[in-house]
Amino acid sequence: QAQLVESGGGLVQPGGSLRLSCVTSGISFSFYRMGWYRQAPGKERELVATISASSNRDYADSVKGRFTIFRDNAKKTVILQMTSLKPEDTGVYYCSARLESRELWGQGTQVTVSS
Repeated sequence: QAQLVESGGGLVQPGGSLRLSCVTSGISFSFYRMGWYRQAPGKERELVATISASSNRDYADSVKGRFTIFRDNAKKTVILQMTSLKPEDTGVYYCSARLESRELWGQGTQVTVSS
């Protein structure tokens, strides 16, 4: 059974860093386009970053230069390295895996940026 499990969220001060991990199982990971999305209270879920099977990366304008997404196919894991965090980065961060019409989601991990 396919599963995506996020970890690494927490409380961090503005300007700090966090590293989110998403470990997958039950999928042919190397073929999937992986992504991170986030949802702030009262707002819709939005794209943060994606990485294709060939490691092409896309980022939301709001995180360019601060966040980096990368994948480890051997470990079936996708990482989101977040630096220079801002209060507006607060939200639940979700890992996604997409291949053609199939889309899978993790349960989310909370990131709170506050002093």
